[in-house]
Amino acid sequence: MAAGVCGVALAALAAVPAQAHAPAHRSWHWAPKDTGLPEARLRGLSAVGRDTAWVSGTGGTVLRTIDGGASWRNVSPPGAADLQFRDIEAFDARRAVVLAIGEGEASRVYRTDDGGTTWTESFRNTDAKAFYDCLTFFDHRHGLAMSDPVDGKFRILSTGDGGRTWKVLPSDGMPAALDGEAGFAASGQCLVASGPRDVWLATGGGARARVLHSADRGLTWTAADTPIPADDPARGVFALAFRDRTHGLAVGGDYRADQPSPQAAARTSDGGRTWQSTTASPPAYRSGVTWLPHSRTAALAVGPTGTDLTTDGGRTWRTVDTGSYDTVDCAPDLGCWAAGETGRVARLEN
Repeated sequence: MAAGVCGVALAALAAVPAQAHAPAHRSWHWAPKDTGLPEARLRGLSAVGRDTAWVSGTGGTVLRTIDGGASWRNVSPPGAADLQFRDIEAFDARRAVVLAIGEGEASRVYRTDDGGTTWTESFRNTDAKAFYDCLTFFDHRHGLAMSDPVDGKFRILSTGDGGRTWKVLPSDGMPAALDGEAGFAASGQCLVASGPRDVWLATGGGARARVLHSADRGLTWTAADTPIPADDPARGVFALAFRDRTHGLAVGGDYRADQPSPQAAARTSDGGRTWQSTTASPPAYRSGVTWLPHSRTAALAVGPTGTDLTTDGGRTWRTVDTGSYDTVDCAPDLGCWAAGETGRVARLEN
């Protein structure tokens, strides 16, 4: 699992500022960080920096480190052991918002302002038809969460006070969902934002794998097809990453281990209006993706069978590690983290 991830890999980091201390010639790798919770599958991840990260997952688990993964504090909300926290968004070492997924009242949002010492439940879904998958924030105040389609359209939840209160947005500006279309709560990356107003939503399960885009914080949306295969409940786009409002990456495939995932990645350079196939795709299903900080061309994608790297903006990918991870995230100071099954968390190190 700690095989070299980036020897040549992070040549794209040659443009990183000197204070980031990431010379391109160094060999980078995933360094495991023991969480002490092998029973938890950690699909939620928020990288605050090289020292601070939050992870969340099964069994109502929320963990936080402030020493680069040397130690982890279990800050799980009380009474949440039956919940699955599939997404977490942290603003710093003290403030975070976590999403529990599931049908009906299993979908909930909690917020902490004291590093997880106490939590406040700020939203509990009461619509039996709704199933929330992911959340994202534009800044410390404004954020969205998304649910699988309700009455034929994806449902969007909005906050303007950092996740303390939430409201369902009108569905007038949301295009109709395809038959069987839904989001995948696999890595907390089926809903992502870039900048103050742009947000993208990833789908699968329908006849086509689509990405929906809103330029007004979720009020109106447009849909675009991707070349990633769908037409099956297990296939589609699982994760998105945008380095700005125009350049984005999509990864996915078929999450079943015994099924192939051809064309498991796509890219866009026009804000998601159109998506292009990759020349060399990841060889298998990928559930998480992130751009490397301060790079215009380098990104990592992760999944149960490995980590893939692109150094040309998503045109080609190559496998650089075979460890199992579900999600990946990077902070501006080059604090890149990955998390997944059996309580596994790792940080990118040289």
